[in-house]
Amino acid sequence: MCATCGCDSNGNISFHEPGHEHHHNHDHGHSHSHEKTVVEVEQDILHQNNLLAQRNRGYFDAKNILAINMVSSPGSGKTALLERTLKDLKDQFDFYVIEGDQQTNLDADRIHATGTKVVQINTGKGCHLDAHMVLHALQGMKPKENGVMFIENVGNLVCPAMFDLGEKERVVIMSVTEGEDKPLKYPEMFHTSTLCIINKTDLLPYVPFNIERAKAYARQVNHNLEIIEVSCLTGEGLPQWYEWLRAKVPVLQPA
Repeated sequence: MCATCGCDSNGNISFHEPGHEHHHNHDHGHSHSHEKTVVEVEQDILHQNNLLAQRNRGYFDAKNILAINMVSSPGSGKTALLERTLKDLKDQFDFYVIEGDQQTNLDADRIHATGTKVVQINTGKGCHLDAHMVLHALQGMKPKENGVMFIENVGNLVCPAMFDLGEKERVVIMSVTEGEDKPLKYPEMFHTSTLCIINKTDLLPYVPFNIERAKAYARQVNHNLEIIEVSCLTGEGLPQWYEWLRAKVPVLQPA
């Protein structure tokens, strides 16, 4: 059990590509009996995770890969946004996706259907991805240089905020079907993100969601946070999201 958040962080990794699929399990179990031990174990977990995150970051930098950690609560539309992005920009970038869920390959199957190389990580009872899981996924995936790596984290606005995966950018997605006070309730996630996407704007006429208040709350938590309003159904806001993405992609290194 992970002392940091109390989850059972077992990773089951599936590689989805034609003619190649296997699973990899890894455990990191911890026990404690005193408050002092809990604090020490928590610090050790985060320290070890941060070391591996730095290793992942070095890998991404060496291969000139833009790594983006996609975080949100369940049902915000992360996978739908990825599907639309991968289809619309497939001729512009080499995309790779790491999918994080507690169970099933459903999201990985959706991403695979776009023609994108994807790895599914099932965390079991775990509520977040960690740098160790991402490291093993990368070892099996072997992405090419100058690509874009999307890491779709487990749907959770709490625990993933604490775990650096080695990403360059963290993008938090919230939908208009959620309360506009999400940034105030889960400030760490919004504070550690560089971009907030407010999704499902096509539903604004039908839900009691004050989008201006939501943006004000988000900027109250993180005044540097960029915000883009998006509807994957109508396409509203997607050009701004794609422009943001293009601006973040590293310049190709000279041969």
